[in-house]
Amino acid sequence: MKRIGIAVGAVWLALPAAAQGETLYVSNERGDSVSVVDTASGQVTATWAVGGRPRGITLSKDGRYLYLCASTDHAVQVIDRATGKLVAELPSGQDPEQFALSRDGKTLFVANEDNAALTAIDLASRTVAFQVDVGGEPEGVAQSPDGQWVAVTSEEDNVVNWIDLGTRQMVAETPTDQRPRHVEFTADGAQLWVAAEIGGTVQIIDTTSRAVRETLRFEIPGVPAHRILPCGIRFTPDGRTAIVALGRADHVALVDVPTRKVRAYVPVGKRVWHVAISADGTQAYTANGLSDSVSVIDLAKAQVSATIAVGSAPWGIVAAP
Repeated sequence: MKRIGIAVGAVWLALPAAAQGETLYVSNERGDSVSVVDTASGQVTATWAVGGRPRGITLSKDGRYLYLCASTDHAVQVIDRATGKLVAELPSGQDPEQFALSRDGKTLFVANEDNAALTAIDLASRTVAFQVDVGGEPEGVAQSPDGQWVAVTSEEDNVVNWIDLGTRQMVAETPTDQRPRHVEFTADGAQLWVAAEIGGTVQIIDTTSRAVRETLRFEIPGVPAHRILPCGIRFTPDGRTAIVALGRADHVALVDVPTRKVRAYVPVGKRVWHVAISADGTQAYTANGLSDSVSVIDLAKAQVSATIAVGSAPWGIVAAP
């Protein structure tokens, strides 16, 4: 894997001091690359060539490695953050798209879109620990805070699959609106938030009953309903705000978690896919798939403070110290 150290232009305004000093890693789906962004300067400091159609991206527990879904290579790549070099390819199953790192950092739970399965990879041995059949076109994956469950969305079947990690079996399904793409547990594990892209909604599942208890809909002045396509969801560290990427609406919604009310809609780049949040909870960063850019959002002001040009079709994004 080549490492290309090219800085790309940015439109940049000064960030608050508390939010400076982080590094963003952005997977560029059509660029077959990862852009490395220094948030203090607002510059792309390196572009790393990676496997085909990179999408899901996350950090190892110790922060040393990036894990990356190289979808057309049917592998999860392990990349050394210090050098940008590929150090391993993990046996992920067919067409990995998203994954979740286990709470203890020892396992990756990978959704395999082509063969309708969840693959659990043991990171110490870099082997498959187990695999569970799930619904068609699985994508979103999350582990519950207590470590007992993995929730996996099935875009084709319009359900969330519940996998009991004690038995390694899929034990229940929760029907959702059309094409659920992403799931996030609240910090207390009481709720699972589901982004249903074609349904245009975020649904909140009670994890005790595994039933949908509330459905959030979005209305943006001047934006047709058919363009509001919820994708990524992230919670701020205090758990009070959910940032929801709304796809072709070219906005994110800032949702007050206790009241379920939208506090603000923030216009960002085109076709926003996924979101990362700064460690101090003051900034959000969006991967804008049709703008080839990242938007930096000041969450207190609910407005974009900077736009950074990255690679072709940014899809996933993660922030690191």
